Amino acid sequence: MAEPFSLDSLPAPDTVRMPDDPEGRPASRRGMDCQEIDLQLRPERGECAALEIGCVSCPARVRGQGHNDEDYINEDYVGVMLGNLAARVARGSVIALADGVSGSKGGRVAAELSVRTFIDAYYGLPDTLQPGVAAARALGAIHGWLHQIGRVDPALNQMAASFAALIVRRATAYLVAAGDVRLYLLRDGQLTQLGDDDVIPVAFGSYVAHAVGMHPALVTRIETLELREGDRLLMCSDGLYRRVPMRELQRVLAAGGSALDTARRLGALAVTLGSQDDVTSAVLDVGDLPLLDVGYLERVVGALPIPAVPDAGNVVDGYLLKSVLSDGFYSRIFAGYDLADPNTPLALKFPKPRVSQDENVRQSIVRERWLAGKIGDEGVLAPMPVDADRQTRLYVVMPLGAGVTLEKLLAAPQPIALPRALEIARQLGHSIGALNRRNIFHRDIKPENVLVMQGDNTRLLDLGFGYMPGMQLPDAGTAPGSPAYMAPELMKGEQGDARSEVFAYGVTLYRLFSGGKLPYGFNGRVPLYQYRPDAPQWLDLVLEKALQPDPARRYQDVVEVCADLDRFSKGRDAMAPARRRPLLESDPVLFWQLVAVLLLALLLWALMRH
Repeated sequence: MAEPFSLDSLPAPDTVRMPDDPEGRPASRRGMDCQEIDLQLRPERGECAALEIGCVSCPARVRGQGHNDEDYINEDYVGVMLGNLAARVARGSVIALADGVSGSKGGRVAAELSVRTFIDAYYGLPDTLQPGVAAARALGAIHGWLHQIGRVDPALNQMAASFAALIVRRATAYLVAAGDVRLYLLRDGQLTQLGDDDVIPVAFGSYVAHAVGMHPALVTRIETLELREGDRLLMCSDGLYRRVPMRELQRVLAAGGSALDTARRLGALAVTLGSQDDVTSAVLDVGDLPLLDVGYLERVVGALPIPAVPDAGNVVDGYLLKSVLSDGFYSRIFAGYDLADPNTPLALKFPKPRVSQDENVRQSIVRERWLAGKIGDEGVLAPMPVDADRQTRLYVVMPLGAGVTLEKLLAAPQPIALPRALEIARQLGHSIGALNRRNIFHRDIKPENVLVMQGDNTRLLDLGFGYMPGMQLPDAGTAPGSPAYMAPELMKGEQGDARSEVFAYGVTLYRLFSGGKLPYGFNGRVPLYQYRPDAPQWLDLVLEKALQPDPARRYQDVVEVCADLDRFSKGRDAMAPARRRPLLESDPVLFWQLVAVLLLALLLWALMRH
C-alpha cells in the first residue's frame, strides 16, 4: 500500500499540489504556515465516485498568538489515502482527521499516530469485512495501543486525540468517529451535521467524553451515507466550527469554488472571527457516481431469498415467464415480459438454490449487476434495475429482443452452414471483445450463454462469473465457469485473462462448426474434419491454436482470432474442404492390417474354390 498523503509529507509532485510560501519554504513545514493538500480522484473504470479533496490546516501561531516557531506545534493532523484500483474497489478512499486533546502531553503525537496507523490498519484488514466494521476494528486496535503508551510513558502522559475518518467506497460514505471532530453535508443548498459530538456540557463550557487513547474502552460512532452527485462534505476540527456559526459555514460551502479554495476561505473566516485554536478543514466534492453501486446491491439485492426456481408459465413479481431460454447448473433463464409492458420482451435469470453455495450465488448476482453498469455495449445482455420494493426474491432482469441461444441452434439435426457459422463466430468475438476491452472477463463463455439474434448478431448472457481486476471474487474453492470450456490455467486456480477467454471461445467455435461436438477425444483434440468434412483446413488450424493448453502459445486475445477468421475466409479457395490424407499416411498400421485381412480373405476364397 502506498504512503498516505498527509499534511506533513510531500507526495509525488504530479499527484498532489502543495504550494510553497513566498520565501520558498515547503507548505508542509511544521509550525510555520498553513498546510494544504489538493487532490482529485478520477476513476479508472467507474469503480468509485469522482472526488475533489482540499485540506487546509493552520496552527494558532499563524494567527498572531506570539508563539515562537520552535515552540508551537499544530496538534491537528490530516491524512488522505486514495488507494490504487484494487484498494478503491475493496476498501475505498480515506480522509482521516485527528485533533490532539488539550491538556494531554502527547496530543500532537496521538493525533499523528492515530491517523497514520488507522490508514495502515484499515487497508491491512481482509477485504471481506464491510468498511464500517473494518474501520471500527482498526480504530479499536489503535486506541488500545495509544492508551497503553499514555499510561507508561511520562512524556506522553494521558495522550489522546479526537478522531474522524471519512471512507468513500463506490457511492457510499462511512463516517467513523470518536471525539469532537465534525462532519457536515451540504446537499441541495442545505447544511446538516452527520452524527453527534462526544462532548459533555458543563458550567464552564464542555469537555470531550470519548477520544482515541483517552479511556480504557473506546466508544466509536459509525454513520453511513449514500452519496449523490454534487454533494459537498466538510470535515473540520473544533477550531473552525466553534467560531464559525453554521449559517456562515453553509454560506461559504454553498458559494462554490474548488474544494481547496473553499477550505482556505473557511480557515480565513475562522481567523477573522477570533479562533484561538488550530483550524483544520477538509472539503470533499462528489462528482460522477458509479453507474451501479455494488454496495447498494450487496445490501438490497444480496439480502433477497433464493427459493426454488419457478417454471414456465409462472408469474413472479409481475413478470410472466413464457419459456425457458437456458437451464444451466447454477441458473435458469426465461423469456418473458412485464405484465405492465407486454410488448417489451425480457430475459429473467433465476439462480438455483444450492445450500452450500448460496453465498457464492448471491455474490455472482451482485457482481453481474455491478459489472453490467460498466459495459454499455449491445453485444452484452446487461441487467436492468428492478424496483427494490417490487423484488421479493433474487433474480436478474435483462432486455431480450428476438433471439435463441446458440445451444438450441446446435441441437438441430444438421450443422449450421459454414458461411452462417463464420458470421456468428465473428459477432460472438466482437461481443467478447467488448468486455475484454474494459478489462472485464466473462469466464463462462459457452453456447448456453450466447444469444443469437436476428441477423446473427450475438448477445452474451450471464456475467455471474465475470471478473474485473480489483473486485472481490467468490470463494477461492469455487472454479469459475463450466469445466468443458475452462482453460487449464483456470483449473489451476488462476483468475483468468484475455487468453483464458480465447480458450472458451475456441471450444464454443469448435462446437459451432462441428454440429455440437466437443473437441476432445481419447487421444487429445479431434481434428474438425472428422465431424465436418466440408470444413476448410485453415479453420481447423485456427481452432487448434485457440485451444493450445499453454497460454503463451495460444492467441493472446479474441481480437486475434477474429482477425484470422476474417483474413483466411476471404482468401482464394478459402472455403475448399480440407484434403483428407490417405489411410497409408494417417494410420499406416491400420492400412497394412486391412491389406493383410484382404489378402487372407482372397487366399481363403481361392482355397475354397479348389
